[in-house]
Amino acid sequence: MSSKTIEHDVAANRDILRFGLNGIKGDIVGYHPLESLRESATRFWGEKKRTGLALTYGSAFNLRKDLDAQILSRFQRPPGLLPSSMLGFEALTGALDDFGFEDYLNVPEDSEIFQPPDMHHGMEVHLGISKGPVCPSRK
Repeated sequence: MSSKTIEHDVAANRDILRFGLNGIKGDIVGYHPLESLRESATRFWGEKKRTGLALTYGSAFNLRKDLDAQILSRFQRPPGLLPSSMLGFEALTGALDDFGFEDYLNVPEDSEIFQPPDMHHGMEVHLGISKGPVCPSRK
């Protein structure tokens, strides 16, 4: 017996004063129409690069690269004032060579409305004691 219902946890452990009201539209719709186009192009060229590397160096090269990416993506600092740089992961994926619009436009930490993350709540989320995002959304 299957019922077509949407799970909605009304009594979720969500701090409304800290993170704002929860909206369904924000969860479904992307931020900008070109965002999905950019993501699909990035995915397409990533698959082309993987295929080329597999044909050149063999399939074990991509497996080794994926294993290294998994290890380097897990290395993070505890939540707090110093963000994780992820330098090793960026060097492996080639993200150090990319110069995107976020590199020369507004840096959120320099804004006067910047809210530093709460270290106590961040560690609670990291340990699974509390639910919700580590830091409040900056809109």
